Amino acid sequence: MGKDKVIFVYITFPNSEEALKIGKLLLEKRLCGCINLLSNITSMYWWEGKIESSQEAVLIVKTRESLYSEVEKEVLKHHSYSCPCIAKIEVSEVTPCFLKWLFKETGLEI
Repeated sequence: MGKDKVIFVYITFPNSEEALKIGKLLLEKRLCGCINLLSNITSMYWWEGKIESSQEAVLIVKTRESLYSEVEKEVLKHHSYSCPCIAKIEVSEVTPCFLKWLFKETGLEI
C-alpha cells in the first residue's frame, strides 16, 4: 500500500435517522474515525424529468482513501435511495494530530 490520504465522503440521505444509522455502522466497522451530520438541508434537483425539492440530511464521513470502496459498498447496501449521492472529497491538508488520530482509529498506525 502506498501513502494513504485523508478523504471526506459526502452523502445525502432522506432524513437524519437514516444518516445516523448508517454513520454508526461505518464507525462500528472502523471504516471511518468520525461522522458529521448536517440536518434539515433543502435540496433541489432534477428527478425523472422535473425539478424536485426536498428536505434531506448530509453525512460527512472522515476516513482514509484506501477505505473509500468499503465505505461506498456499505452505504449502497443500506441506503434507501436508488441513486444516492456518495462523493469522495480529497483533503489536501490536515493537522498532524488529526491525521495520526484518524489513521489510528481506522486501523493504521503512522
